[in-house]
Amino acid sequence: MAPKRPKGAGAFPKPVESSAPKPPDPSALYAALDLGTNSCRMLIAQPKGSQFHVVDSFSKSVQLGSGLESTGRLSRGSMRRTIQALRICQQKLKRHKVKRMRLVATEACRRAINAKDFIKQVRRETGLSMEIIKPEEEARLAVISCAPLVSTKTEQLLVVDIGGGSTELVWIDLTKVPPLERPRSIMRLHAGFQSVESPFPAARVVDWISVPLGVATLRDQFSDVEDDSARFALMSWFFEENLADFAPYKDVQKREGFQIVGTSGTVTTVAASHLGLRRYDRTKVDGLRMSSDQIDKVIRGYLDLGPVGRRKDPRIGQDRQALIMSGSAILQALMRCWPTDRLSVADRGLREGLLYSQMSADGVLEDGTF
Repeated sequence: MAPKRPKGAGAFPKPVESSAPKPPDPSALYAALDLGTNSCRMLIAQPKGSQFHVVDSFSKSVQLGSGLESTGRLSRGSMRRTIQALRICQQKLKRHKVKRMRLVATEACRRAINAKDFIKQVRRETGLSMEIIKPEEEARLAVISCAPLVSTKTEQLLVVDIGGGSTELVWIDLTKVPPLERPRSIMRLHAGFQSVESPFPAARVVDWISVPLGVATLRDQFSDVEDDSARFALMSWFFEENLADFAPYKDVQKREGFQIVGTSGTVTTVAASHLGLRRYDRTKVDGLRMSSDQIDKVIRGYLDLGPVGRRKDPRIGQDRQALIMSGSAILQALMRCWPTDRLSVADRGLREGLLYSQMSADGVLEDGTF
């Protein structure tokens, strides 16, 4: 016998609340897109305390700068690949209804003679408004992205961002900033490298440089050298030569209180290789400290593998294998030049800097420890 249907309030089952998280409020979302020489990357995030929570992300190797070294132009193929990636970014921005965003392009678009036409084509075909930023802003954004990794014991800080088309180095003096305030003083650089009136102790930018050599451009300059080890040595020597105009390069620095923070695919790949990760894990890599001996051991291992072995190594990955030796040459040159045997690994960069910068300017990040 079938049960009788209940009457009144019990006639309908009580609604069950979904355990799925509520979608974020679009008005609280920010987006940052970094179109570099090799990759197109985007983050969509919302402020959370003194940090932010990532809602969605995108990363794709587009090789926008392919052939740029020899022709001075962005090729049709590279522009087509990039626009396909940007269409996906546009769809994500539309789906999340993001209103606050910064979409920037860097070295490849700074150098290409047809970059302005490409930016117009992007706007026409995707609706996205890209801006080509200057090297100083790129360096500044890389610096503030690394603020949470700055030690309270650090007095002299070198932040290095190894990109596809250029490498930015920023030297910062923190000696006049109270130890507990040092990470936050880096964040305050979102307003610019020049000294500004502030009631807070300020980090002082001693010098910065944008070297027009990144993992793609340095590789292309020595593509005619067939011997793997010789090519690596030449790339490292050549990069160091390009640091001659960087003021701290000429001076003897104290080892105590000195910190290098490295942010790039090269640095995180070397860290993943050191840890023996067959599957990349950001939580194990971001913030890791590596000694110069550990870095040298990984690089020697890459050289021992040779080009064929590196292509098969799962720790390097298909997207990175063609660029890892030029990036390693830059990294080795940097560790050779300055008085430290430690490198802090940052799995963060321009996108995070863009987000921090926007959120700091809007005053939506809370005060507190990172």
